Amino acid sequence: MNDTSWGAPRQAGYWEPADGSPAHQGPVPGAAPAGPAYDAHDAQRTRPMPVVPDAPAHGGNQDDDRGAAQWDGAPVRDDTPRPPHHAPRPHDTPQTPSPHGTASQNPEPMPDAPQPAPAPQKKSAGRDLGAAIGVGLGLGAVIVVSLFVVKAVFVGVIAVAVVVGLWELTSRLDERKGIKAPLVPLAVGGAAMVVAGYVRGAEGAWVAMALTTLAVLVWRMAKPPEGYLKDVTAGVFAAFYVPFLATFVAMMLTADDGPRRVLTFLLLTVVSDTGAYAVGWRFGRHKLAPRISPGKTREGLFGAVAFAMVVGALCMQFLIDDGAWWQGLLLGLAVAATATLGDLGESMIKRDLGIKDMGTLLPGHGGIMDRLDSLLPTAPVVWLLLVLFVGSA
Repeated sequence: MNDTSWGAPRQAGYWEPADGSPAHQGPVPGAAPAGPAYDAHDAQRTRPMPVVPDAPAHGGNQDDDRGAAQWDGAPVRDDTPRPPHHAPRPHDTPQTPSPHGTASQNPEPMPDAPQPAPAPQKKSAGRDLGAAIGVGLGLGAVIVVSLFVVKAVFVGVIAVAVVVGLWELTSRLDERKGIKAPLVPLAVGGAAMVVAGYVRGAEGAWVAMALTTLAVLVWRMAKPPEGYLKDVTAGVFAAFYVPFLATFVAMMLTADDGPRRVLTFLLLTVVSDTGAYAVGWRFGRHKLAPRISPGKTREGLFGAVAFAMVVGALCMQFLIDDGAWWQGLLLGLAVAATATLGDLGESMIKRDLGIKDMGTLLPGHGGIMDRLDSLLPTAPVVWLLLVLFVGSA
């Protein structure tokens, strides 16, 4: 049989032995019945090619340079005979991207485009600052006017704050824990305690505290005995925590420079809280007591100390009779410590009760107790240090 040029079909039924002997007629085992000629060795290991969809105009699943076809995402061997002038190609070489930019029918997913970094969120105060400032200025005006016009009026302001604070505390105890501390004896005894401290000093305050405790024990006896111990215990705690500590403010007022002593006490406490907030909000990085108050930072505590010590030195030098600036430094340090502890103490109570604020009476602040938290434990410390520094007269 004469050789034919590459690509010309041979007659069906002819095959050439591998040793180059003349062609013989007959079917080749395992070979296709018709088509291009195959070597016997290649014919036995050749399998039908899958039908591949037509490639798009600018690329597809075939690599024209490598002769590998892509089927379902995996390279497929291409055993189509090649002309002699072409070098043999490896059959199992994976398909590689064409340098001319041909695309695959199953292209690899492109990585997402880089997204712009989110804008940093501004720190929030967590409250309505406008309402908080307005309410604070209003309360300050009431305090200053009552403090420097008629001392007795200011004692009345203290008593009202004590009664409202007791109502908030006992209400939250009842709502969250089912503890029913008797409010009536607490309110009457608390107001009497403040007045007794102003009129009779420390002795009057202790006597009123004892009588209030007795009244709580007796008042609770009118109800069933279940829960008696926890109710009276909460009542005694409330009597000490709110009215008894507030009595020291009334006792400061009895001195000749009493209004200025009270003003010094209020200024130092407010400045300590403000310094802690301002410095902590701007520079706070290290938590002070994350389990109790996550918002408080060590940097804020340093701010409270610095602000309170500066204002304390000025107040002792210019407001308090016979006061010295160095005494104000010690006073400011003590106020920053007690105000911070008082704030943490009430935060502990609120966490135990599962609430954010003790009340909603003061917009932007919460309740009365949320403003008394740092004032109450600070009052006896300021009263004591002023007595030690300049006396009680």
